[in-house]
Amino acid sequence: MESVTVVRRPLVTEKTTFASTTANRYAFEVDPRASKPQIKRAIEDLYRVRVVSVATQNRKGQLRRNKFGYWKSKGMKRAIVKIHPDDRIELF
Repeated sequence: MESVTVVRRPLVTEKTTFASTTANRYAFEVDPRASKPQIKRAIEDLYRVRVVSVATQNRKGQLRRNKFGYWKSKGMKRAIVKIHPDDRIELF
């Protein structure tokens, strides 16, 4: 897989912003077929940083409801990437 297809988008929330400033960890939505070495290589290629570790989560979709019925939201794979203390990723 190419680096552009592995990483779909960065996840910017209050929790991930706090983790990026304190623990140097960044969250990304990634392709569900991507492995940890592929994610590590993609982050290093796209952002020019040194990746220390990668943790992944397979998030299942939630059941949603309105007055017309039920549907299931889409699941996603999330990667929490810890980078070298000297490196930073500017997402804004």
